[in-house]
Amino acid sequence: MTDIDLADVYRRYIACLNTQDWPSLAQFVDNDVKYNGQQIGLSGYRQMLERDFRDIPDLQFKIELLAVAPPLVASRLLFDCAPKGMFLGLPVQGKRVSFSENVFYEVQAGKIVRVWSIIDKAAIEAQL
Repeated sequence: MTDIDLADVYRRYIACLNTQDWPSLAQFVDNDVKYNGQQIGLSGYRQMLERDFRDIPDLQFKIELLAVAPPLVASRLLFDCAPKGMFLGLPVQGKRVSFSENVFYEVQAGKIVRVWSIIDKAAIEAQL
């Protein structure tokens, strides 16, 4: 897979998340995906995303930076949203917050097999 092809696949993956097209998630994510070192599988990954959208009704993933070096993808995602209740252990309670996520993916056979994610929790804390 070329850099351009992988970048296109990643953009379509982000569009899948933003439209909450859960049946299509399997086109982008492997059945045995690992998230931050933990084997959660496709069903666990989908459950995590569905929970995120329940807890953050206005959640949208916006790509700020994207670097591709197959089989790896690195992305800085931006968020401007209002999580309900607690978020990352913080009492956000519907307040609008802006933060970023630095996330790295390993892709094999066109599907995400590993994800490493770090959310800028300090940015949220500074806004509360």
